[in-house]
Order: sequence, then structure tokens, then C-alpha cells
Amino acid sequence: MGASLVYKVHKEIMKIISNSEKQTFKIANEFAKKLSGGEVLCLLGDLGAGKTAFIKGLASGLGVKNIITSPTFVLMKVYEGKNKIILSHIDAYRLDSGAELQYIGADEYLNDSNCITAIEWADRVKDIWPKNKILIKFKILEGNKREINIT
Repeated sequence: MGASLVYKVHKEIMKIISNSEKQTFKIANEFAKKLSGGEVLCLLGDLGAGKTAFIKGLASGLGVKNIITSPTFVLMKVYEGKNKIILSHIDAYRLDSGAELQYIGADEYLNDSNCITAIEWADRVKDIWPKNKILIKFKILEGNKREINIT
């Protein structure tokens, strides 16, 4: 993935340093190849930390051909990837609870073994996180550098 990346694995935590948005995209593109369906990715981090860039790379790695934009106002967008894998992209920024997400039908995707669900601002809907979620935390470092922790 690149010589400048730093990987540290400790107690199932993978720590990656990304030096650019392009590199964050590549990291997610490679990460997507390790997913098989049924995963729920809970993305946490400040505005501009790299969550949407990560999801764009994830979509690319899953074979999604659509242009990916954050579903801030529509809350959820669903894309078809290769091998009938579905990517459900959720932006929970405007929500106050998981019940609001369930109201728009997100459960259909959260419980689908052919779907990978990626939730930006997932801390807003913690009450519906599945036990087997994958937490992805983004931290802004200096300049374009980002620390990405995957648990």
C-alpha cells in the first residue's frame, strides 16, 4: 500500500498513518478487499478527518461504479458493487438516535449478509451498533496527515 504507511497492531487495533486524502482512499480500497458482507463499519472523527474519503475508497474496492457523495441530507445511499455486494452509506450527523435510522429502514441493510454498511458520525447512533461492529476512528494530525485506528 505504500512505504510511508505505518501499521501497528495491538489487541486487534490497526493504526495507520495516512499522508493524504489520496492515500486514505487507497487504504480503504485495500481494506474493502478483506470484507465479505454483513460488516457494519462505524466511522468516528471530526469534520474533515477523512471519513468520506475512506468511504469513497471502500466503494471503489467493492466495485461500486457510482460517484460517492456524503448522504448528509438524505441520510442513506445504497450502491451495488461487484459480486452482488451492496454498500449502504449512512450519514448520521443530523440524527439524535438509532431509532431515527431504523425509521428510514436501515435495519434492512444492517442485518443483510450481502451488505456492508458504513456509518459516518456513528457515535450519534451508538444505541443500535451491533456487537460485531468494526470501529474506524479518524484523527487529524498536522497538515493532510490522518491517524486511522481500526478495531
